[in-house]
Amino acid sequence: MAGRSLGKALAAVSLSVALAAVTVRSSGCGGIPAYSNSFSSCWFHLNANIMSGSNGAKDNSHNKARTSPYPGSKVERSQVPNEKVGWLVEWQDYNPVEYTAVSVLAGPRWADPQISESSFSPKFNEKDGHVERKSQNGLYEIENGRPRNPAGRTGLVGRGLLGRWGPNHAADPIITRWKRDSSGNKITHPVSGKHILQFVAIKRKDCGEWAIPGIYKGYVDDPRNTDNAWMETEAVNYHDETGEIMDNLTLEAGDDAGKVKWVDISDKLKLYASHAHFIKLVAEKRDAHWSEASEAD
Repeated sequence: MAGRSLGKALAAVSLSVALAAVTVRSSGCGGIPAYSNSFSSCWFHLNANIMSGSNGAKDNSHNKARTSPYPGSKVERSQVPNEKVGWLVEWQDYNPVEYTAVSVLAGPRWADPQISESSFSPKFNEKDGHVERKSQNGLYEIENGRPRNPAGRTGLVGRGLLGRWGPNHAADPIITRWKRDSSGNKITHPVSGKHILQFVAIKRKDCGEWAIPGIYKGYVDDPRNTDNAWMETEAVNYHDETGEIMDNLTLEAGDDAGKVKWVDISDKLKLYASHAHFIKLVAEKRDAHWSEASEAD
């Protein structure tokens, strides 16, 4: 009964980028109501720490954060070669570009003041009033009053488009269901022999890549990252085991989305930013199909 009631409520809500407003707690299923057996395993959190250590960066873990021009601008980052990304690598000639977007400097409610403002005394590496300044990757260093990106150099200092100095937390809700045939039976992949999982995806207008609806929240290799501000994501999976609830969910694309629909999960999807990592974790957690290749690794 409760499941049906929730289904009706969900059906009345347009699924768009507004899903980003979903509040996520950091401990298991605490605080999330258990409605019925339709919701498999309640919610589970995917602690995706997509970053390299400060000793150096992996070639595939810190690329987007070094790309130019910086999003929404013509600002070119100082070039940072792979071998110079890590902070422990001495680089006396490192001369990053300073940039914080005008929209951030305007002082919206979601943004911090400039570090130079005498009235601003942030408490880094801890909960600072209503602002969470702890990193999911542990303690980060402070240099000259500014937090330092734990993944390494990006070629740009300041905050860019990000509001907070240090970690900028967000949540990626991943809504899934099993792919079923016309009789309601789960469909099995002919090669892997595993059931096919589907998730709600939006197709971005800017790059044509599929993405998880919502905003970003462990460290994420994001093109908006700087030496002093970075994105961290905690992906949360909401799974409809029976398919009875999500069938009534109205899918409506947001302003930055060209399409929104249920998409089959596999390694062949071209996904935005680090979303492929989150989707793979969901598939593994649900023991669903991901790749036709051997699972030797």
